[in-house]
Amino acid sequence: MELSTILIILLLAVGALQGIVYGVILATSIKYNKTANRILATILFLLSYRLIIQIMRLFGIGYYDSWYYIMIDLSWIHGALLYFYTKAQTQPRLKFKTKDWLHLIPVAIQISFSIFVRLQNLYWDGTKESLSWLGYYGYVVWMNNSTIYIIASILIIIYAYKSNKLLNSIDQNFEIAAKKLTWIKRIIRSFLVYFSIVLIVLLVDLIIYKTASNESYFYFTRFYYFPFFIGIAVLTYWICLEGFSRRNDPEIAIKNTINPDELSRLKVISEKLRLAMEENKVYKDQELSLQSLAKQLDIKPYLISRSLNEINNKRFNEYVNAYRVKEVQLLLEDVSNSKYTLLSLAMEAGFNSKSSFNRAIKKQLGISPSELKIKK
Repeated sequence: MELSTILIILLLAVGALQGIVYGVILATSIKYNKTANRILATILFLLSYRLIIQIMRLFGIGYYDSWYYIMIDLSWIHGALLYFYTKAQTQPRLKFKTKDWLHLIPVAIQISFSIFVRLQNLYWDGTKESLSWLGYYGYVVWMNNSTIYIIASILIIIYAYKSNKLLNSIDQNFEIAAKKLTWIKRIIRSFLVYFSIVLIVLLVDLIIYKTASNESYFYFTRFYYFPFFIGIAVLTYWICLEGFSRRNDPEIAIKNTINPDELSRLKVISEKLRLAMEENKVYKDQELSLQSLAKQLDIKPYLISRSLNEINNKRFNEYVNAYRVKEVQLLLEDVSNSKYTLLSLAMEAGFNSKSSFNRAIKKQLGISPSELKIKK
């Protein structure tokens, strides 16, 4: 085996191994961005699989076997996965709808036509006449030309643009909290730039070679064939590093931008809520609810919820329990209350059950109720 071939195998192997290892890590990351990490892991697995198939061919195995054809059949899915990844990163609670699966139609078309082309081997005897015109030209165009990879590159470019458009629409219409979208754009841009170069090379070579030569065109014998896979190995390696380093980033918190008048009104409501809590201590009412408080303040319940969400970044129960926890802490500081149990003080502060008190202490302070009494 030539030294150049050994070097190519090593480069492809490093990319494939990296993709598998980091793909497993991303697929099992459950702290944040679970769906997005799993989609990126799928992309890495598919790229690694493509590299492994090519390594097998360099060792003289895997020529037109099932593993090779499965790789071919799935080559049009990368663009859709890239788009799904972008959606999952920008919509943490993403649930795929029926229309989302329409993006997989190109893959279904490719699998169907690929099966049709492979079936031509049953009739092929080496002559054009042994096949139908569709079977013959389909076989020649599909198997010998770079048609599959030209279309795959076009699909990736299209979906990269769709992904960028999605990110730009978010930049314009939403306020992004917790983290920026810069690194997601880098991943999309890497696919866009690389496969744009691949597409240009494929088209120029195909047109020029067909025009200048009467010889049969075989994609896998062209000068750029191995550099193309080395590029995929480098791309896989780089995406691994990006995805791994960001796998536990907090999910993107997206809030609708609020016009100044609406924001001002919500701030007024927030101040009324604060006064009701701090001066009137309405939180001590064990039966307090969003509806009962709204009735007391003569404010519609949805406006209270919206104000708490936009101004205080809290839900109603979380907001009220924060005051109740502080009240319990104040009661514990008073030595005259040492004769009372912790639960009785919790009830005095407005909690209506031991379980709700325990949950609130754990969420608000990150400690157990017994630790709270020790720290009084």
